[in-house]
Amino acid sequence: MSATTVVAAPWLSVLVPVYNAEAYVEKCLTSVVLQADEGVEVLVLDDCSSDASSAVLQSLSQRWPGRLRLMRHGVNQGQSAARNSMIAEARGEYLWFLDADDRLLPGALAGLQSIVRQHAPDVVLCDFSVWRQNSRLKHRLRGERHRRTFDGPRQRLTHEPCTLLAGLLLAGQLHAWSKISRRALWGEDLRFPVGRCFEDMAALPLMALRARSFFYEPQPWVAYRQHADSVLATMSLTKVQDQVVALSPLRLAMRGTPCENHAGVRFAMAHQCARSLIGAIRFVQQAKLAEPDKRAITRQLHHDFDAASPLDARQLLRAYARRGWWLRAAKFLRLYGVTD
Repeated sequence: MSATTVVAAPWLSVLVPVYNAEAYVEKCLTSVVLQADEGVEVLVLDDCSSDASSAVLQSLSQRWPGRLRLMRHGVNQGQSAARNSMIAEARGEYLWFLDADDRLLPGALAGLQSIVRQHAPDVVLCDFSVWRQNSRLKHRLRGERHRRTFDGPRQRLTHEPCTLLAGLLLAGQLHAWSKISRRALWGEDLRFPVGRCFEDMAALPLMALRARSFFYEPQPWVAYRQHADSVLATMSLTKVQDQVVALSPLRLAMRGTPCENHAGVRFAMAHQCARSLIGAIRFVQQAKLAEPDKRAITRQLHHDFDAASPLDARQLLRAYARRGWWLRAAKFLRLYGVTD
């Protein structure tokens, strides 16, 4: 009788898309591998980099035999497609998306594993720190050493899906790398939108809508690298338009769910839509465009806000007033141009 070796599935898959990240990816992967036990698989996908990223990855794979699962796209498809390809290949019970220019802070994987073993939540949320090449006093005074990503209950298992969604939207930190989720939440019908900016904002709330439990650990587990090539540092008209419509799929997905009429979700979502709209209109106002074009684009942005937000402009202004958010109300009123 022959014995069959059963290989246990990983408890976690760390997914790292790489594109022209030769200067960063070694620090990123080192921060993962030095913490990872045998139950952690590390998937790395080279999205057809044109620099030396592929050579760096091959070197790291030889340095750490069996620790990295290397993948590659034949043509560059973008971060969303890279993440989607890795989701399809991942074997872990949980998924943690990590950008190639960021890194895990010491103790992150141990902290996550402790929570998973004790509570087995559908989603685990963590905080982050901003990682600058030259950090200054003004950055520390802004609280960049510890940025919070959630507005809600902390350090306890919570079975309130709408509380999860409201807390994510209200905090406004809708990036994938501060949310660790069960792979089962990412069915074949849920992926990052390919060819769009602000893909995290579009996909993460949809994932959260499916969760039945969560645990928020208010500790920085990720060092987010701030540099001149980031999405927010290089805004464009296409990017701001994508940002304003990013939550539209969520509004459709909430129909018929308890979150559709949840007051906290409705306000938090409308507030997030308003933040995107304000940023977009400011960009258009400062852009070198003809005035008729600015007016046409602004009208479209208003239309996109109305389609995404569960509260219309007047309802949101009243909600701001009830909370005493007078400056926020005044800013929104000035840029949206409504009166009550």
